[in-house]
Amino acid sequence: MTTAVIIAAVVGGGVLLIMRRIFPRQKAVELLRYHADMMRGKTVVVTGANCGIGKAVAGELVKLQARVIMACRDRESAEQAARDIRKEAGPNTGEVIVKHLDLASLSSVREFCEVINKEESKIDVLINNAGVYQCPYTKTVEGFELQFGVNHLGHFLLTHLLLDRLKAAEAGRVVVVSSKLYKYGHINFDDPNSERGYDKAFCYSQSKLANLLFCMELSRRLGVASGVTVNAVSPGIVRTRLGRHIHIPMLARPLFYLAVLAFFRNALQGAQTLLYLACSPLVEGVSGRYFADCAEDTLLDKATDVQAAKRLWEMSERMVGLTE
Repeated sequence: MTTAVIIAAVVGGGVLLIMRRIFPRQKAVELLRYHADMMRGKTVVVTGANCGIGKAVAGELVKLQARVIMACRDRESAEQAARDIRKEAGPNTGEVIVKHLDLASLSSVREFCEVINKEESKIDVLINNAGVYQCPYTKTVEGFELQFGVNHLGHFLLTHLLLDRLKAAEAGRVVVVSSKLYKYGHINFDDPNSERGYDKAFCYSQSKLANLLFCMELSRRLGVASGVTVNAVSPGIVRTRLGRHIHIPMLARPLFYLAVLAFFRNALQGAQTLLYLACSPLVEGVSGRYFADCAEDTLLDKATDVQAAKRLWEMSERMVGLTE
C-alpha cells in the first residue's frame, strides 16, 4: 500500500509539473470593487452575454445599476441567463434586456442595430465579447469563414452601426475582447476566408489579431473629439464553453480537466479587465490601448501596424457592404 501511495504521489506530481509547463499559472486576479450605483443611468450592450465571461460581466454591471442589453444568438439560453442574473443581483439593481443578435449573419447585425438605434437614445458602453474558437470549417450566412466572420466582421459592422449612439453618450466606451493568441496569427489578405486551406488555430489567431488592428484603427479614426474611447483586452485563459470544439483524447481528459481546474480562471475572474475598461474612471479618455489583468500591456509590432490596420479596415468595409 505504501509503495502504491508513493508511486501515485510521484506520478501525480509529475503530471502537475507538466501541466504547469503547458498552462503556466496566471497572475492572481483581484475582484474589483466599485460603488453600488456606479453605472446607474448607463446603458451597456454586451455581445455573447448568455454564458461565460459575457454573462459574468453582464451580471456585475447589473449589480452596479447598469441597464444591460444582452445581445445573444441563442435567445432561450439568454433568457435563462437573464433570470439567473436578476436572481443573483437581487432587488434595487439594474435592468436586464435580451435582444437577438447572430454575428454570423450581417442581416441579423443590421436588424439588431436598427432596433437599438430606434429604441435607445445613447449607448454608454459596447462590449464586443462574443466569439467562436477553433471550430470545424464553417461559413457565415454571407459566406465568410466563421471565426473571422463572427469574431471580427460581425463586431466590425455592429460597432459601425452603433457609433452614433456611442457618440451620443457623455463618454462612450468600446471594449474589444481579443486574446494573447493573436501572436500566432497574421492577416491573410489574399485568402481571409481560408478557402485554399483551413487551420482552425491559425484562423482564431487571425481573428484576434484583426480585433486588435480594428481597435487601434477605430481609435485613430474617431480621435479625441468624438468622445468615444476604444480599448482591447485579453481576459487570460478562462474556463468557459469557448473551447467546446477542442477534441481531447479520452485517456487525456482527466489530466486536462485537472489542468483546467488548477490553472484556468473562472468566468468572473476573466471578466475583471472588461469591467475595468467599462467602469473605471482611471481609463477615462484612454483609447487605442491593450489591457490585461487591469493594466496596460504591450503588443507585438504586428498588432500596431498602421498600414495593416488601414488595409484590414478597407477590406472589412467591402466585405460587410459599407463600401463597394
